[in-house]
Amino acid sequence: MTAQVQGPAAGALRARDLLAALAVVILWGVNFVAMKWGLRSFSPFQLGAARYLCAALPLVLLVRPPRVHWRWVLMFGLFQGVGQFGFLFIGLQVGMTAGLASVLLQTQVFFTALFGFAMLRERPGLPLRWGMVLAALGLVCFAMNYVGPGSGVGVAAATTLGGLLLTLCGAAMWASSNIVARLAQQQSPGYDPLAFVIWSSAVPVLPFVALSAMFDPDAARWLQWQTLANVPLLAWGSVAYLGWVATIVGYGLWTNLLQRYPANRVAPFSLGVPVVGLTTGWLVLGEGVAPWQWAGIALVVAALACVVLGPKIQAKIASSA
Repeated sequence: MTAQVQGPAAGALRARDLLAALAVVILWGVNFVAMKWGLRSFSPFQLGAARYLCAALPLVLLVRPPRVHWRWVLMFGLFQGVGQFGFLFIGLQVGMTAGLASVLLQTQVFFTALFGFAMLRERPGLPLRWGMVLAALGLVCFAMNYVGPGSGVGVAAATTLGGLLLTLCGAAMWASSNIVARLAQQQSPGYDPLAFVIWSSAVPVLPFVALSAMFDPDAARWLQWQTLANVPLLAWGSVAYLGWVATIVGYGLWTNLLQRYPANRVAPFSLGVPVVGLTTGWLVLGEGVAPWQWAGIALVVAALACVVLGPKIQAKIASSA
């Protein structure tokens, strides 16, 4: 059965929704630099716990629970929180640049389309299919910088196979959370997406704390006030950005879009995140941008333009026929 959505889901996004999608692109692109800064002071599990504790408090005390079944809140929190960012944070630590992570994480578009077809019977339209082809070529260009001549030096030397695989696992978890949001919409049309994100942000905190207690050798020192006092302001700023801006604002807007449009219609907008991620990684962290990466950026921008403008062009052609 085809998923039912509210609003003009079959056509182009409204102007307001398009601006919201582009805002998410910018917020999430800068997100990767904040992650790198945070991992200088926290382990991956500690940064995950801090991020979601910041995202949940104090808003979880002020916002009513969303009118959806609790299993969707729990599943979204586990997939999008523990799954996506658990894998991603570890990948960034063991060998992954912020810029390349912003690219590889966008393979969630392909995972989302695959999961959406298998579970929701959402069939991609022609503009989306062409956009995915262009995006795939863009990802190939990015990969060429790491497998071609000179791959063991320069920018490529900052990445490892483990970091690559972990980041791809994070992308699959992101796609899973997209599908959970859509399933929640099917069962409870019109639920509050902001409340959904806020309450689901409380879910990853205890799992991340438990993982830190089990695997971080220095976990006990965080029970001491002096340890918290010695954390640099930049690290706390990173946590605040990750928790409030990237999670609450970013995922609030993202989930709102998923609530009213098919998952395979919304997900391609994240293809613009690598453009911002690579640029900020280059400007802020000094990460290099190789010729292959510039080619990939051009193809990703073309893919995004295809997905955004394609339905409008199709509609004009149909109306004039």
